[in-house]
Amino acid sequence: MSAITGPGIGPLAIPDFSDEELAELNREFEHLPASKIIQWAVDTFAPHLCMTASFTDAVLIDLAVQVDPGIEVVFIDTGYHFPETLQTVEDVRRHYGLNLRMMTVARQEEELWAADPANCCSAVKVGQLDRALAGKAAWMSGLRRADAGTRETAPIVVRDLRGLVKVNPIATWSDLDVQGYIADHEVPVNPLTQQGYPSIGCMPCTSKVADGEDARAGRWRGSDKTECGLHLS
Repeated sequence: MSAITGPGIGPLAIPDFSDEELAELNREFEHLPASKIIQWAVDTFAPHLCMTASFTDAVLIDLAVQVDPGIEVVFIDTGYHFPETLQTVEDVRRHYGLNLRMMTVARQEEELWAADPANCCSAVKVGQLDRALAGKAAWMSGLRRADAGTRETAPIVVRDLRGLVKVNPIATWSDLDVQGYIADHEVPVNPLTQQGYPSIGCMPCTSKVADGEDARAGRWRGSDKTECGLHLS
């Protein structure tokens, strides 16, 4: 067990999982519903747990707030998002009464995505995520294996580069699973998803996707980049 100390509280015991134990949990979680995986994460790590959201849709948020209505949801406002994305953030926040933590990137004199595209993501996204995860023991994301070929082996639970436990409760969900859940539960979605943007990031680096293309084909089109760095473990 390890201890994390928070403001005004004494040390809280957090389980120390070995890599072997995480691998075993990963095997067990392959056959569990997402709600059970989220419940495990909340029971094991709260209050030192948060989840990140890109606000392409609110599927993971909808699942998570049913388990813990006060779970901290982190959104990284890079300053380069589509207006539709920022409106979706506000709509979802109001819809669920979210405990939303906005990580806002300071404005630069020169647009970083144009001046230094190779390092823009690490500066404005990864750096802000590091800040958001300070003092945390674990975090959740909506990463799915069906998102792209580069994610087809994504684990459900893993240790990230910071040493934190990262949980992807809907990693096994197909696109049809997501679409069905959205329809059945009237989950808010970013309107850009209906306009040819199945994967939505920053405006300068996101383009429409043609029929038959990988859902993330519109991200950093024309480059060999496939990930911003948030989900590299």
